This record gives sequence, C-alpha cells and structure tokens, in this order.
Amino acid sequence: MLELNFLSIAEIARALRAKKFQAQDLVSAHLKNIARLQPQLSAFTHIDEPAAIAQAQAADAALHAGAALGPLHGVPITIKSSIDVATWPCPAGSQLRKHYFPAQDAPIVSRLKSAGAILLGNTNTPEYLMSYETSNTLQPHTSNPWNLAYSAGGSSGGEAAAIASGCSVAGIGSDGGGSIRVPAHFCGICGLKPTPGRIPATGHFPPGEGAFSWLGVVGPMARTVGDLRALFTVLRGPDPGDALSAPIAPQNSVSENLRGLRIGVLETSALGTHAPDISTAVQKAAALLSECGFHLENFCLDQLPRALELWWFFFGPAIAHLFRQSITSDQQPKLSPQFREYLTTANNEPAPTLSTLLANCVERDRLRASILRQMTDVPILLSPVSNTPAFRHNEGTWQGPAGYRETMRPAQWLNLVGFPALSLPINSSAEGLPVGVQLIARPNEEELLLEVAAHLEQARGPWLNPKI
Repeated sequence: MLELNFLSIAEIARALRAKKFQAQDLVSAHLKNIARLQPQLSAFTHIDEPAAIAQAQAADAALHAGAALGPLHGVPITIKSSIDVATWPCPAGSQLRKHYFPAQDAPIVSRLKSAGAILLGNTNTPEYLMSYETSNTLQPHTSNPWNLAYSAGGSSGGEAAAIASGCSVAGIGSDGGGSIRVPAHFCGICGLKPTPGRIPATGHFPPGEGAFSWLGVVGPMARTVGDLRALFTVLRGPDPGDALSAPIAPQNSVSENLRGLRIGVLETSALGTHAPDISTAVQKAAALLSECGFHLENFCLDQLPRALELWWFFFGPAIAHLFRQSITSDQQPKLSPQFREYLTTANNEPAPTLSTLLANCVERDRLRASILRQMTDVPILLSPVSNTPAFRHNEGTWQGPAGYRETMRPAQWLNLVGFPALSLPINSSAEGLPVGVQLIARPNEEELLLEVAAHLEQARGPWLNPKI
C-alpha cells in the first residue's frame, strides 16, 4: 500500500475515477503510515480515524452512484492545529488551549470538505506558533523525516513532516514570518504564503486583525506545485470574517507570453549571510529558470533593512505585549521554554507606545508601496527561504548572533509587506537535507507565481521522497 502515500492530487483523481483503487484504500494506506511514523515524527496532534474512514466510505459510495465529484474528492488532507475544525482539539501548541474544541469549522476547512477532501487529523505546532522549531510541552518535538535528529521547522512543522513522509497528501499551514515556507524548505516540500486576504484566515489562532492583519496568512502545503495550485483554487475567495479579503478575479491566462519574463535574483546584504548549500540552490534555480526562457537579472531592493526592523516590531514587541495582557500570572508556569524565550527576547526591546504603533503602521504602508514600485517591471523575485538548511533539535533560538532574526531574514520581510511567496525544493545539503528556494510575486499575483514555480519544478525534475 505504501505507493499510495506519494501520489499527487491529479494522480489520485485519475486513479479513483478509473477505479484502480478506492478512497478507502487511500485513507487506509495513510492511516497505516501515520501509525507507523507518529512515534518517530510526532507530527500529529489529533488523528480522527473513525471520521476519516466514514468519509472515505461516503466518497466511494458517491463515486459508484455517479454523483458529481469535487476537485479534491477522496484526497487525504491534514490541518495545522491552530485552525478551527469542529470538535477537534485546537491547542496551537499550548497548555492554555488544550481544552479548546471549536464549535464550527473555519471557512477554509468547510471549503476543503465541500471539495471532497478527507480530513485525517491536525498537526503539531510550537506554542502559539512563535518559533521556527515545532516543540511544546504537550507532546514530543516534531522531527524531520529526512533525519530524525533535525527539526522539521516551525511553526507549520507538523504539517511539513506529515506531508513529506507520506502521512498526508497535502494540507494547510499558516505563516507570520516564514512559518509555511521554512518548514517546507526544511522538509523538502512546497508551500505557498498567499497575499493577506486571498485565502481567508478566519478561524485561525492567533487571529490576524487590525495592525497585525498583514503579518499572518493561511496557505497550502504539498509535495508538488500542481498540488499547491489545486488547493489554492479551492481555498481562494473572500470571507466576511477576514477584513483583508476581497472578491479578486482569478488570473486564468498567466501561462501565455511568459517567455522573457523578467525575474530578479535578490541580492542584498540585508538578508544576511547564506550557507554555501543555500547559495548553490539559488544559483541552480536561476540557471534552470534561464533555461526555461525567463530573463534572469541581479536585483536589489531598497529599504529591506527597515522592512525587517518593522517586521520585528510587530511580530516581537507589539504581539508580545498582547500576549502579556492575555496571560495571567498563574498561567505563566505552564508556558513552554521556547515561548518564554520569545517573550524574553521581545520584552528586551523598548515597550511599544501608541505613537510608535501608529507611526510604524504608516511607515509599513509607505515602504510596501515603495517596494511594489521597484517591482513594476520585475514581477518575480528569486531568493533563499532561510540562510541555512534544517538545524538540529534545540539549536534554533531567538537569541544570539545566529538567532532567528538572522537565519530567517529572507522569509520575514514578506510578512511585513504582504507579498505572496512560494517555497519549493531544489537541492540537497552536504548532510543530505533538502534545500529550497523562494519565489516572490507582487500582491494578488499568486497565479503567476504558481505558473513560474511549475516551470522551475519541471526543469528541476522528479524529487525523491525521504526513506523513513
């Protein structure tokens, strides 16, 4: 049955309709793989085996009855455990939320179900999603399927590990500073951080509202760009619960006239020093894109250092201030070491004031407009996802000269300005770990981003799965 665990969404659709296997076979294969690998990976927070089996039986009955089938009919999917799924625990990695069971599905979960997806369970995160390593006090840390001594990344680390290891076909993560793209890069899968509002984040914790609405998004994670596209097509569209969502018409003709499209290879010291394996992957991706007929050129963006400072103001001191207001003194002993470290690091900064918050909101908008103007004629950028491949467990930290504010700089600035970005694997490191690159587009141009990524993926050739 193991070969069923690494099929794409398109392959599943063809095989189910040709009756080469049933949805029950597919779900059974994934549940068996979860049972085998969960003790090693700790990717899952909750597994709903009875519901998954019942959904698979209903999917098979619908197919045999000749009913209309959704685009994700019979596809086993997982959800990050910071997104509401009715009756499932949604702890977001925290002891303070371990008894929270949502009463209703988030809109994106409803859309997945309506499209025919079968939900297997939800996946592990760091506490309140505030770390690039998936570790908390509720369960063991999540390990990388390529090497169990290494981290799967965070905060969507459980999702990345589940998909990379064949425990899930695809899933939904969230991203406030690289939390989709970094785990995808660490685990050798693909991840899309959309424009804020393009996919509604209603039903996600922590909520992205007000001054923080640009930072956090929800988005698809999968093993192929084609699967990202399939999920994005189902998930996109407005929802009244997301203040940034709008009825944006899909761009359905982006595949035309792509030859000669200008792609900028982002070169700036503002993003820090890349490890040799990272630079090699970017160079390889640039060469492959050039072979595809795109016009590659070195590209510098002004004001990235300030963008990174502003990102940290909102993600660090400002959000930490909100956490301090909501966490009581008797709850503090229940906090995880990683979350405490984040709070300590953020609290070492000057406390945010109303004046600094208002001024930084205005500056963010002006800086975003400036970067958008610089990309007028260069609609796609290429850069690293982070400055290193996956690190060993407990080596990631918010503090010190090699902390997250240095190693994750290539991912963070995009959450400040709200541009879409996509991570996909290109190479392997000297240690045999995946190395991805990041493609960046202008706001609401996800369709173009996916099309360029598909060309790069095809030029790269087949990607091997971890042998675990």
